[in-house]
This record gives sequence, C-alpha cells and structure tokens, in this order.
Amino acid sequence: MVTRTCYDGIRRLDKLGDVMIKRLLVTGYKAHELGIFNDSHKGIPIIKAAIENHLRILLDEGLEWVILGGGQGIETWTAELILELKHEYPHVKFAIITPFLEQEKNWNEQKKEKYERLLMQADYQTSVTKKPYEAPWQFIERNKFVVRNTDGMLIVYDEENEGSPKFIKKLAEQYAEKNDYQIITIDAYDLQVLAEEIAEKERNQF
Repeated sequence: MVTRTCYDGIRRLDKLGDVMIKRLLVTGYKAHELGIFNDSHKGIPIIKAAIENHLRILLDEGLEWVILGGGQGIETWTAELILELKHEYPHVKFAIITPFLEQEKNWNEQKKEKYERLLMQADYQTSVTKKPYEAPWQFIERNKFVVRNTDGMLIVYDEENEGSPKFIKKLAEQYAEKNDYQIITIDAYDLQVLAEEIAEKERNQF
C-alpha cells in the first residue's frame, strides 16, 4: 500500500514507492458541503490552487488521464483546471464517468449548462450502469469501477468534516491494502496553509 497525505505548496513531494500514476481519480466534497453556493466564492481559487499543485507534479511524472464523476464541486473545478493545464500539458486528458445517466436531471439550469459544457469538452464520457437513477447501488458500482481502473486517487477531504467522499475514500483504502494504489489527501490544514501562503504573496506585492 502506498499512501500520502501532504501539502505541495511549500515543498515538492518525493515519489513514494514505484507507483507510476498515469490514471488519476480526483474527487472530494460537493460544493454545498463546503458551504459554497456560487462561482465567486473566495474559497474556490484556494481549492483549485491546491489541486493544481498536485496535478503539476503528477503531470511532470507522467500523468495522462484524470478521471472525474462530474459532481458539482471538487470534480467540476478539477475539470476546469485540466482545460487550463492543457495549454501547458497538451497530452493530458480527462474523463467524466458517472454512476447513472442524466445525473444532472434535477440540477438548476445554470449548473446543467456548466456541466453540459464540461461533458462536451471531456476527452471521454460514459455511465457505468448506463441507465437512469434507480438506487444507491449505482454509486457503489461506479466507485468500484473508477478505483479499480486508476493508479491512484487525489481526494479533497478532512476526517473531521465528514461528507459524501468518505465512501469512496474507504473503498480506495481497502483496495490499496492489497494493490499498489496511491491515495493523496488534501485536508483542511493543507488548504489553510496554502491560503496563508497566497495571502502573504499578495501582501508582498504591495
């Protein structure tokens, strides 16, 4: 098992073990779980910067695919990041793999439009169960599929703030016990340190 919980804003991480991450699963909180209800929230740039720090290191090490579920929050912000990073890393691709068809069915129009744009820009998209929502088993099957078909996971999650990512995190940890699977966690402390670093840089510019 290879795992690491760390912050990249102030140091470059050494590789752990021999795991080469070519396919990375990125997941984490939904926007509303973080108290974020619009795209202008000041916390979004901090979260995206933390994710970008890790992505850049992994891209330099050979990352080729980022696997997402398309959920509002960490996953959509990561999709936006990948589209930006493609200018520097044209080889990187991202896939949106959903648990069921039409997961955006009950979202408001603004969220639907944003999601549909990302779907159109994705390099690959599919639904694991290939049917509309029926029951929670579809989430379980999707989680199993994406963990088994990736080399590692980057998750924005804090154990002290329980939320929906806990299920896929537990599944990934169980999988990593028997397989070479790397779990990288960005927690509340990491985000706080990065926010302070960014604020310090901004102060020094004046």
